[in-house]
Amino acid sequence: MSRLRQPPLVTGISPNEGISWTKVTIRGENLGTGPTDLIGLTICGHNCLLTAEWMSASKIVCRVGQAKNDKGDIIVTTKSGGRGTSTVSFKLLKPEKLDILDQSAVWVDEMNYYDTRTDRNKGIPPLSLRPANPLGIEINKNRFPQKDLEALFPGMSADFTSENFSAAWYLIENHSTTSFDQLKMAVMNLKKQANKKNEGSLAYVKGGLSTFFEAQDALSGASNTADTLFQEVLGRKDKADSTRNALNVLQRFKFLFNLPLNIERNIQKGDYDVVINDYEKAKSLFGKTEVQVFKKYYAEVETRIGALRDLLLDKLLETPSTLHDQKRYIRYLSDLHASGDPAWQCIGAQHKWILQLMHNCKESYVKELKGISLLHSPMLDLDSDVRPSPLGHLSQTASLKRGSSFQSGRDDTWRCKAPQQVAFVEKLTKLVVSQLPNFWKLWISYVNGSLFSETAEKSGQMERSKKNARQRQNDFKKMIQEVMQSLAKLIRGALLPFSLREGELREYGGWEMKSELSGQWLTHVIQTVRLSYESLTALEIPNDMLHIIQDLILDLRVRCIMVTLQHTAEDVKRLAEKEDWVVDNEGLTSLPSHFEQCIMHSLQSLKSVLDCKPGEASVFQQHKTQEDVCQLSIGIIQVFIDCLEQLSTKPDGDIDTTHLSVDVSSPDLFGSIHEDSSLSSEQRLLIVLSNCRYLERHTFINIAEHFEKHSFQGVEKITQISMESLKELDLRLFEIYIELKADPIVGSLEPGIYAGYFDWKDCLIPTGVRNYLKEALVNIIAVHAEVFTISKELVPRVLSRIVESVAEELSRLMQCVSSFSKNGALQARLEIYALRDAVAVYLTPESNSSFKQALEALPQLLSGADKKLLEELLNKFKSSMHLQLTCFQASSALMKT
Repeated sequence: MSRLRQPPLVTGISPNEGISWTKVTIRGENLGTGPTDLIGLTICGHNCLLTAEWMSASKIVCRVGQAKNDKGDIIVTTKSGGRGTSTVSFKLLKPEKLDILDQSAVWVDEMNYYDTRTDRNKGIPPLSLRPANPLGIEINKNRFPQKDLEALFPGMSADFTSENFSAAWYLIENHSTTSFDQLKMAVMNLKKQANKKNEGSLAYVKGGLSTFFEAQDALSGASNTADTLFQEVLGRKDKADSTRNALNVLQRFKFLFNLPLNIERNIQKGDYDVVINDYEKAKSLFGKTEVQVFKKYYAEVETRIGALRDLLLDKLLETPSTLHDQKRYIRYLSDLHASGDPAWQCIGAQHKWILQLMHNCKESYVKELKGISLLHSPMLDLDSDVRPSPLGHLSQTASLKRGSSFQSGRDDTWRCKAPQQVAFVEKLTKLVVSQLPNFWKLWISYVNGSLFSETAEKSGQMERSKKNARQRQNDFKKMIQEVMQSLAKLIRGALLPFSLREGELREYGGWEMKSELSGQWLTHVIQTVRLSYESLTALEIPNDMLHIIQDLILDLRVRCIMVTLQHTAEDVKRLAEKEDWVVDNEGLTSLPSHFEQCIMHSLQSLKSVLDCKPGEASVFQQHKTQEDVCQLSIGIIQVFIDCLEQLSTKPDGDIDTTHLSVDVSSPDLFGSIHEDSSLSSEQRLLIVLSNCRYLERHTFINIAEHFEKHSFQGVEKITQISMESLKELDLRLFEIYIELKADPIVGSLEPGIYAGYFDWKDCLIPTGVRNYLKEALVNIIAVHAEVFTISKELVPRVLSRIVESVAEELSRLMQCVSSFSKNGALQARLEIYALRDAVAVYLTPESNSSFKQALEALPQLLSGADKKLLEELLNKFKSSMHLQLTCFQASSALMKT
């Protein structure tokens, strides 16, 4: 969502330097549209949002916290403009201990005394009461480290007005470079001042004693004369004073008489400050009066004030309410000296209300899931919160962006598609993250005493409140932990019900789960809970209070991995229906690629789950999780191996589709499977064997690398077991294919040899290789063509085994002959040589041994004419079968490469 306003820009701060907790005024542009728009304020890297007061779009007032950096920028973050910039900086000063003679930029409070003549207070600067330079010589300050002086004179002070004054400290600090003659002069100055003070006073009294008595007599006579002259005037003055006093008393009576009615009117208007001021004034005037009329009216005032206390307490405990109103009512109650601790009562009420909101949220979604229509509850309408939630909302692509807010209008389409449990977690985390900051800020204000006015501070009520807060820290910690536990258990009840005890399940569960959430939705939930955790840690809540949320995130991550792997096994099982039997140049179909992509997609979807955020533990830290993930991974690969076996041994009509849903088993999905019905079972076996070869050499190795990349444990075990299972399947399918192809060729040898009642003892002179052997070679060539068409790499493996079978059978037949004639031995030797030379490229130690045994069963050729005839006939055979035997030569070149 694009921002509607420009980012905040700070252009000024006043003052631009100071110590911690200095009150500063920040000025700039686009500083937010209101208090709810301000979501971040840092000065020198310290979060000052708790003390921030938004005044206008160009002014913010706050206090500087205890930052780590000496100098830094002022960064304002708003919801409408995002993170801003600053053209000025603030310098954080370290507080120093100042001496009375040091210059300082701090305003020194004046000492107050009461002037009875003007009936008002006057201020006298404290420095005017002390001599600036008691020694009367020039001060030469030479700065010594304050710590060294304090260590040298423990418990002493350089302040000459202090009871613990140290002259040595004072001299080191102010006259360390003064010469000895000047110090002697300073001693003489001190003595002169002391003598002058004593002698001057005494001489003055002695010399003017007679004058003093004369003045006393003159003043006494003047006083008597004045009394006689102004007696009448003074009498009229006394009468006027009496009248004036009477009018003042009547004015006071008027205030008291009208006070009950004024209190009632101001309460109705909401002018509680006026009521409190009038009450304090009346209390100071008539609180201890003995006049019955005053007592009567003052008792009425107290009655109205008592009703006001009850009203304010009810408003304080009323929910929902804003943090601003809560602080205001607490201040009013403290100024009215309400009994108990209103601030703590408000904290307790807010705690109960948050818990109630969380349970109401769960009940509403459970009822909605069960089909019960639930009217809109005002307790769950949080759109009017003072400060919106910093937790973002997930879009349809399951991507979570920080900084976006929970808006009901934006959620309509998403909520229609999301499961109820996911929508519930979104609503629940939004509720907690929107309510807990105000709850935490209220506690912080309670601890530091900022809830009370200056009147309460003077009366000592603030100190008592701070003392109560320290005593109730454990109680508040239990409140936060209870909220966190409720949040975690409510989410567990919706997503991980098996992790709750039976009693907890009745309170926090109740969901009717027809099917478990997919891994994608669980990833969505994990991201939501993670952002909630980040929002809570931003409040500087101690980690021990949020540990239960970390445990929840870990369990959700483990469950997400398990569910994703289980669903991946189901997806892999459905790959059998996607086999189109289209072979590429390497003899492969798209099935191995689909399998690898399925595994990669599954692991990629788990990347954010497997990655550890700050403070999170690895999902594989527990041995049981490692074993479960290892077994599931092995199971996925085993499912695919079973699919290969199923495809190789079953016709299309026998493919198991019972695990598929209606959409998946639609006719369109299987169009590619049935479109090529010309493939024979032998060709499918070859295709599967080719795929197995590629899986062993490439796919399984790639999958193992992906597992290691995503920090899976036991990858060697997964690879070993998978390879063994794949090799077993490959061997079974290879034996089936060899049996299908070799048996007909081997079975045709014996009938072909003895066709036409052929007898090795009585046969004519050989004229060439007989037809049975040519037929066997043609059948071998047909197998070669079939295998070569599917996969060139399978040709040597298949042809070698078929040649072994043929050679073994031929050896057996030769060994079964009881005796050979000369012509019979020559004919047998010709055919054995012809077959051996034709398939020489595919000979193995086993087939060579079989040919050798067959030749050993024949009589040796002794005649040179027989050997020459054998060579001529063999060359004639090779020449006549040259075209057919060319395929074996091409295969020989392929094997060499």
